[in-house]
Amino acid sequence: MSENRDFYIRTMTRSDVDIAIKWAETEGWNPGINDAECFYAADPFGFFMGELEGEPICCMSNIIYDDRFAFAGFYIVKPEYRNEGYGSRLFAEVLSYAGNRNIGADGVVEMQEKYQQRSGFTFVYRNIRFEGIGGGKEPDGLVSFSEVPFDALIDYDSLHFPSRRENFLRSWLSQKECNSFVKLDDSDSILGYGVIRSCFTGSKIGPLFASNPEIAEDIFNGLLSSVGETPVFFDVPEPNRQALAIANAHGMSRVFETGRMYTKEAPKLPINNIFGVTSFELG
Repeated sequence: MSENRDFYIRTMTRSDVDIAIKWAETEGWNPGINDAECFYAADPFGFFMGELEGEPICCMSNIIYDDRFAFAGFYIVKPEYRNEGYGSRLFAEVLSYAGNRNIGADGVVEMQEKYQQRSGFTFVYRNIRFEGIGGGKEPDGLVSFSEVPFDALIDYDSLHFPSRRENFLRSWLSQKECNSFVKLDDSDSILGYGVIRSCFTGSKIGPLFASNPEIAEDIFNGLLSSVGETPVFFDVPEPNRQALAIANAHGMSRVFETGRMYTKEAPKLPINNIFGVTSFELG
């Protein structure tokens, strides 16, 4: 990297996040068409852009959820500027934004070793992306999230995620071209919920949390039915064997994977109740 070139790191504006989404699409990550709005709602100060002589050349996010947890993502350097040190400078500065918090990340295969070497990330397990086709009939007994008290949904979600994420979920669940289903028991307690959103190609499921595989499959089938016979993507934590079984039973194909990593101890979460990851960018 030439030392006399003007490289500057700054916080992104909302419109800058649209640039990051376009770069993610170019990388083949297939983001949701409304991801920029939802992600920005989670932490508007957690998105960073690196500019070289005024040109945006790299980006990264580090979303602070609470005093203990953050999640890093969107680490992209434009191809013509890779291996010149700009990405490393951005990476170090963005991670420092989270202070002493535990930082999670989903690293693509080719970057996992660098994550571990640079910042002490520890690999925990793989997340596997499956691709299949939607359609089918909606199972009985599912309701929309709008029929459930939002606070109850937040409480249930926080059992499966390292922190409460009200701002993000409020935007995530109300975005356009999105469907959600909740399964309740006889006393209206939540047994599971899932979301499917429109992406640049097809639709993507996430999250999908459920108390058991049968409930997860009901919600999964409801989500598939809501988008018709179009491509559907499903990101599954590999340790949840029942989630893998659902994907395989529906004839889905493995198309991508990431490594879930943390800078500190992995949060103690009920992995067998986490059937679908919310997103690789925000956890």
